[in-house]
Amino acid sequence: MIDFYFHPTPNPAKVALMLEETGLEYRLKPVDTRKGEQHDPAFRAINPNGKVPAIVDHDGPGGKPARVFDSSAIVLYLGDKTGALMGRPEDRPELLSWLFFIASGLGPFCGQAVHFQHAAPEKIDYAINRYRREVERHYRVLEEHLDGRDYVLGQSYSILDVSLWGWLERAPRVLPGEADPLAAYPRLHALYQRIDARPAAARARAVGQDHDFKTDMDEQAQRALFPSNYPEVEKNSNAV
Repeated sequence: MIDFYFHPTPNPAKVALMLEETGLEYRLKPVDTRKGEQHDPAFRAINPNGKVPAIVDHDGPGGKPARVFDSSAIVLYLGDKTGALMGRPEDRPELLSWLFFIASGLGPFCGQAVHFQHAAPEKIDYAINRYRREVERHYRVLEEHLDGRDYVLGQSYSILDVSLWGWLERAPRVLPGEADPLAAYPRLHALYQRIDARPAAARARAVGQDHDFKTDMDEQAQRALFPSNYPEVEKNSNAV
């Protein structure tokens, strides 16, 4: 059994998709990040970084419970655990390269684009331009790579496509103002549609819908989500 610590945002979404694709049994553990539940000592014992997603695999290596945090680490761990969606042994160098491309490039730039366009109290043109342009650059890298390929790894669906799905799903929020943010990237758009048509994607999208997560972006939410902007919150959130 796997405990899955979840909030309905792009990085937990990819883990939800991976769990649904592999058919692993899991218990959903909602973490309401706008209420600051990610800073609770019990959760910080699972992820010292105080972010979702995270999992606890009660049948980890050697049959012992194992915690795993960071979405890319989790999808890689679950792929290794099940042997599913990992490509061929000879694909490992490409798989790791693109996984880290998503983890250290596309994902963070998408997140910062969302932050500066939707959450920042001041709209800073330089920051917005910087992160939007970098998202578009990452989209172009993927668009060129997908020439002649149905999936990132080639012709087989893998954890790379799972990892992309969470952020491609949010493209309208990452690049607001575009009627279809992926229209300029037809191969990438086709990849997203290919992933999204899978039954597991519909199940993943439904995860957590029966939980009443906080939606207001009030001062409580601002302090919970962006503790580094509030020194006293950051200090308290680091005291585990």
